[in-house]
Amino acid sequence: MNRPDRPENNDPGNYRVNEKIRAQQVRLVGDNLENPGIYSLREALKIADAMDLDLVEISPKAEPPVCRIIDYSKFLYQQKKKQKEIKAKTVQVVVKEIRFGPQTDDHDFNFKLRHAEKFLQEGAKVKAFVFFKGRSILFKEQGEILLLKFATLLEEYGKVEQLPKLEGKRMTMFISPKKK
Repeated sequence: MNRPDRPENNDPGNYRVNEKIRAQQVRLVGDNLENPGIYSLREALKIADAMDLDLVEISPKAEPPVCRIIDYSKFLYQQKKKQKEIKAKTVQVVVKEIRFGPQTDDHDFNFKLRHAEKFLQEGAKVKAFVFFKGRSILFKEQGEILLLKFATLLEEYGKVEQLPKLEGKRMTMFISPKKK
């Protein structure tokens, strides 16, 4: 019953097809069936062969396993298409970094503030951090004040996801965009 025009079961979907199904009894479901129900594997294969379609094991963990009589290559194509649609709908989270020094002056601060506004409006997260070089670690409070000021000025564009936190020589804060 192994037909040369049918695909083998070394596909990426890992579905058992036709003779590769190991169960003694299977539950047949599908639109093209007159009376769905539980059949022996041999009967199910005969029905599939009569329709010139494949018997595909959809849910192997069910008791008995659920099988469907369909064109296997068409089924694989539809599965890949569904996966593509799901992948297209997922939102990629972009994180943009903005770096400050503990003594960043007003002009630089405002310049970086405008960039952060633009990033948040585009829907990206902003990771703002103050980097302490050498002895500048003594100005931890200045760095925290700078980040908190940055967060308050960006309140209308985003909300603080993580308050300033010192990790080694970096004080980091995350701001995520507000939902539209």
